[in-house]
Amino acid sequence: MKVVMLNCSPHKNGCTYTALSIIADELKNQGVDSEIIWLGNGPVRGCIGCGGCRKSGKDRCIFGDDGVADIAEKLKEADGYVFGAAVHYASPNGAALAALDRIFYSAGKHLQFKPAASVVSARRAGTTASYDVLNKYMGINNMLIVPSTYWNMVHGYTPEDVMKDREGVSIMRAIGSNMAWLLKLLASAKGTELERPVIIPKEMTNFIR
Repeated sequence: MKVVMLNCSPHKNGCTYTALSIIADELKNQGVDSEIIWLGNGPVRGCIGCGGCRKSGKDRCIFGDDGVADIAEKLKEADGYVFGAAVHYASPNGAALAALDRIFYSAGKHLQFKPAASVVSARRAGTTASYDVLNKYMGINNMLIVPSTYWNMVHGYTPEDVMKDREGVSIMRAIGSNMAWLLKLLASAKGTELERPVIIPKEMTNFIR
């Protein structure tokens, strides 16, 4: 079992990375492998809904020059996910949203029915609004949202500050523990009727004036 964690903060080893590292440590304690992938701090193209990823039959975004398509390929093979972002103006940083738009549009079907959590990091405020935005990706994609003991956030201006946020640290540890538990439950259901739910076909309704 492996959990892939996407660090969408522009700071490779900053507060968001620190939060993800705490989760990784708890996963390791419970026998689950993990990998933290950094989105980077370069330009990230947003999704334009061109459908090129689906038309190709490979579920791969055709805009592959910024690394997002390669990240999506790694996510396809994982058993669980954590998406971490920094808070900018009471919302996840722009690169995070641009990347996740493309990942879920192109490869979302490969992430379905797998457990995932979102994590946000801020100096002070904007965390709950950002947490809500990230959770919507999972809520629209048949994913199991991993719970914790409070909303999934840490506070601090530096990684050292994050480690002093004792409640935040305990929240991250609980995410790791609950993720490991869910992965083990899902592994025990493989090959049985409980492996997947009964699939309800999606219907689209457009409202036209």
